[in-house]
Amino acid sequence: MSGPNPGSSWVRRLLGLRSYPVMTDTRPIDPHQKALAINLDRRRYGTFAEIGAGQEVVRWFFRAGGAAGTIAKSISAYDMTVSDAIYGRGERYVCRQRLERMLEYEHGLNLERLRERRGNTTAFFVFADTVKAASYGGSSECHGWMGVRFQSHPRDDDSQIIIHVNMLDREKEAQQEALGIVGVNLIYGASFLFHEPEQLVESLLDSLTTARIEIDMIEFSGIEFRHVDNRLMSLKLVQLGLTGAAMFAADGAVLQPSEVLYKKAVLVERGSFRPVTHVNVDMLESAREKFSREPGVDGGPVVALMEITMRNLITTMGSGTVDVHDFLARADVLAACGMTVLISDYFEYYRLAAYLARHTKGKIGVVMGAASLAELFDEQFYAALAGGILESFGRLFKNDLKLFIYPFLDQATGALTTVQNLAIAPGLRKLYDYLVDRGCIEQLESYHPEYLTIFSREVLRRIKACDPSWEAMVPGGVAEVIKHSAFFDYRPPVAASA
Repeated sequence: MSGPNPGSSWVRRLLGLRSYPVMTDTRPIDPHQKALAINLDRRRYGTFAEIGAGQEVVRWFFRAGGAAGTIAKSISAYDMTVSDAIYGRGERYVCRQRLERMLEYEHGLNLERLRERRGNTTAFFVFADTVKAASYGGSSECHGWMGVRFQSHPRDDDSQIIIHVNMLDREKEAQQEALGIVGVNLIYGASFLFHEPEQLVESLLDSLTTARIEIDMIEFSGIEFRHVDNRLMSLKLVQLGLTGAAMFAADGAVLQPSEVLYKKAVLVERGSFRPVTHVNVDMLESAREKFSREPGVDGGPVVALMEITMRNLITTMGSGTVDVHDFLARADVLAACGMTVLISDYFEYYRLAAYLARHTKGKIGVVMGAASLAELFDEQFYAALAGGILESFGRLFKNDLKLFIYPFLDQATGALTTVQNLAIAPGLRKLYDYLVDRGCIEQLESYHPEYLTIFSREVLRRIKACDPSWEAMVPGGVAEVIKHSAFFDYRPPVAASA
């Protein structure tokens, strides 16, 4: 593989040849060029610590040339006893806790050993990863944690980026190659794109495709990222197709799905949450009560998720983009209810079910309103599937998933729609009855009838109309957040003149 053209402007800038025009070339995309760019930057100096899958990242820097100016140390503690002796014992070796110990330990060593001698001219960094790739005996879970802790300038406070990757290639060699490339992309981003975190995220799959690597979690922290909202970075991952779904907690902390959902029972409610109303909370709590009595759950812990699909976020603008302010408004009102949020690109429920089943062997429940259940039986949504609606339902219910249905009140007629009287096309009636008889679809009984007249779109209308009656339709904490932050076009009432 040939290196970059020495006449390229980005190489000349790194070499200090300032007489050449700036930014005449775009940033490098090839990992060889990126590794060389870092090697030629005299400020960058640090350690590479890699566990599992070989030293795939540091290899790029050795091959690029000039590595002596970048690499203080390269270490690979394959043996568990050796790894424990260096970084401390842990229940698992491929986990976030182990990665953070590696970053802290190795960065501390760099500062302790090198800061006095070269701290005024050097921005120290440590790159670490702990990875489980395909093994000789085969492995169905090929994933890893990687991160970089760095100083953007000499003597600066630390900044850090952590990501979780799933390797999708089948062969070990291909997984190792992809791992090395994404690692180079991460280090390059930390070195040159830290001031543009969104562009940094976009660059992580340079020279790769989403068919080879999935990045389902990213977290920015430290001095350079003090103004970064990691919820927006999670949204960016889904927008770019780097992952099908991303998750964050009520406090805004990003979560890695497989660690949160592992062996847990999961209950999901899909909605727009513009804003969260008493109905949304009542749906989840009613379903949780019934779900917790299911065999296999039996009162054990249930991970409850509020899910927003990308299609829902995009259609708010009607222009193929996401209104960031609107997204954060929804996230904040969900946070006011203490909810964990899942952003997904899985508009079809069977795809959502497959995603959840990939991360847990526990029971899965989905709560929806009766009107959404009726849409689920609309065959037009399954035209792209060779097996149509039957294929969709086969995928949806194959992992013992269960639907919990909240009733719908027709305010014009006062009629209540439930599982028992839902209008279904005659050709699908037997299929519907079969699923109900099997217990795949269950009616919720423990709900608050007084909430059935509340609809999010009506709450939104009243907020925009400055009609204070909307406050009684949402949880108290939600009302306070909306008023304090002026979400959803809220305007405080104008005091009457004397």
